[in-house]
Amino acid sequence: MATVTAPSSAPRGALGSVLGSRTFGKLLLLVVFAAVLVPLAVTRWPGTAWPAALTVDLTKPLGDATDWIIDNRDSHPLFLYFFGYISNGVVVSVRAVYLLLLGAGWAGVTAVAGLLAWRFAGVRLALTAVVSFAVCGLLGMWVPTMQTLALMVVAVVVSVAVGALLGLAGGLSDRLNRALRPLLDTMQVLPAFAYLLPVVLIFGIGVPAAVLATVVYAAPPMARLTALGLRDADGGVMEAVASLGATARQRLLSARLPLARKELLLGLNQTIMMALSMAVIASVIGAGGLGDRVYQALSSVDVGDALTAGLPIVLLAVVLDRTTAAAGASAGSAEGPGRRGGWLGWGAVVAVAAVVVVAGRLTRRLLWPASWNVDIAGPVDSAVAWMTDHLYSGVPVVGGTADWAGRFTTWILDPLRGGLQALPWWCLLLIVAALALLIGTWQTALTAVLAMAAIGVLGVWKPSLDTLSQVLAAVAVTLVIGFAAGIAAARSARFEALLRPVLDVFQTLPQFVYLIPVVALFGVGRAPAVAAAVVYALPAVVRITTQGLRGVDPAALEAARSLGATPNQQLRQVQLPLAGPALRLALNQGVVLVLAVVIIGGLVGGGALGYDVVFGLAQGDLATGLVAGAAIVCLGLMLDRVTQPTQRRARNRKAA
Repeated sequence: MATVTAPSSAPRGALGSVLGSRTFGKLLLLVVFAAVLVPLAVTRWPGTAWPAALTVDLTKPLGDATDWIIDNRDSHPLFLYFFGYISNGVVVSVRAVYLLLLGAGWAGVTAVAGLLAWRFAGVRLALTAVVSFAVCGLLGMWVPTMQTLALMVVAVVVSVAVGALLGLAGGLSDRLNRALRPLLDTMQVLPAFAYLLPVVLIFGIGVPAAVLATVVYAAPPMARLTALGLRDADGGVMEAVASLGATARQRLLSARLPLARKELLLGLNQTIMMALSMAVIASVIGAGGLGDRVYQALSSVDVGDALTAGLPIVLLAVVLDRTTAAAGASAGSAEGPGRRGGWLGWGAVVAVAAVVVVAGRLTRRLLWPASWNVDIAGPVDSAVAWMTDHLYSGVPVVGGTADWAGRFTTWILDPLRGGLQALPWWCLLLIVAALALLIGTWQTALTAVLAMAAIGVLGVWKPSLDTLSQVLAAVAVTLVIGFAAGIAAARSARFEALLRPVLDVFQTLPQFVYLIPVVALFGVGRAPAVAAAVVYALPAVVRITTQGLRGVDPAALEAARSLGATPNQQLRQVQLPLAGPALRLALNQGVVLVLAVVIIGGLVGGGALGYDVVFGLAQGDLATGLVAGAAIVCLGLMLDRVTQPTQRRARNRKAA
């Protein structure tokens, strides 16, 4: 049978791009530059490692800044009358919410959660919310759950306020939007551990530092989606409002904000999820609550206690994610869960909640009864012991999980790290430039090369390549599994239905929680860090791949079938080429998500930059922590530029 050819509208593959005249010309010019500059670099700075003469030592200035902050934190007016008031305001707010939750009692809080879920998403989610909060109590984690919920409420409110203001500025001004974009990029790429240290130096260990670190991490999604919603407002509607003589303020309040309602609610959803993912990280600096329980259990490799405290975080994430997602889905519709009962529905919610709260206070049963607690730590520890005895090692033929981790480290991670560190520094820069030119412009390549060079200038070239080796290995595994699962889901509705709840759970799990089963199965080391990163990034890759393949033009598939193409030929020669942009987006998102967790993997033996960031925080070493954090930002920027096609960035700019 004749080979089926994809329609001409299909994007060209990498080979076609290389052979294209414009890309070939750019690569040829890069070769000319390399032929001139490389001999000069080799002569002036021999060796494979980054030249010491091209590094900048930031230890002294950052150390001086640390000393100044410590010396003046209790006496300088900036700390007394500005940061001090912020700190006190955060403490008072968190304590007020916490006391309100305790005052409502376990029955009142559970009832309010169920009623709000019913109001926005129906009976099924209402039952899920009630069961979830009941499980938090049954696990003996009611008070820590309320502590975490109080901190999250304040952090989310502040994050939404800050993000909405930044998004409002970016949505109404092109100049401010361009100025805010690199700031938001840095806030999202910089690992949370990196900015915990300066926050702790200013505010000290405790709730204020935890809340403000969470705000820095969780505000960017709200800002981005607010700006996108305002700038994406229907041009016809805006023109009609303007023709009626509305002022700029009236156009904003009566048209832009209502039209951006779905984006605003999506921003709220993403902010809540990112704030919850910080719950454990914030516990390192005194946030308390569930995160502190998980962190302490992980520190002692106590999987039972870690799962006992981690499960309520997952349940909170699921309930809040589903409720806010349902609110966003029903925004602007005349019918739907969000409109259930109108004002009478809200009246019923308030009345029932008030009755339950009053009944709980009258019976004086505000805290979850200790006699109702269920201990799962013992059975979990027994299961872990069984896995350690039967799965960790000694499994016939296939070997145990420890054997897999050891082989993965020996056969993949070690050679990859050794190969990267053995390459001359100028060779790596050329590789980065070539990869960026394949899918982008000279500006893309220049940005990627400068980001990579900045890592060397900061003096962390070797550990950065160690981190890069882990990222590349994790991305490769993620893409193999993710593309295979995505293709299977796109071709089978039944398989997709079975896979959907698994992906939902994986996407709502906070980053730290992934480390619990990984430590139980694989112990500590670089391989477990990679495994946690794969599990964290996999849902996004699977979903994007499935959506891209399902979005292929049906006419192209019908044409292929009419020519007698088999399903496999349709996949290889039609669906995959046409879904190229979606697959490249999956690659880009996989890289970003993997990088986020490989860094946290420093806590379980991942080493490299992740360890430097954690060490800097633990020792109060601002130079080590911030330099490693800056290197991670540069690494993320470089990887983003070499995996994100220019066409997509152009569409993003147009949408913005």
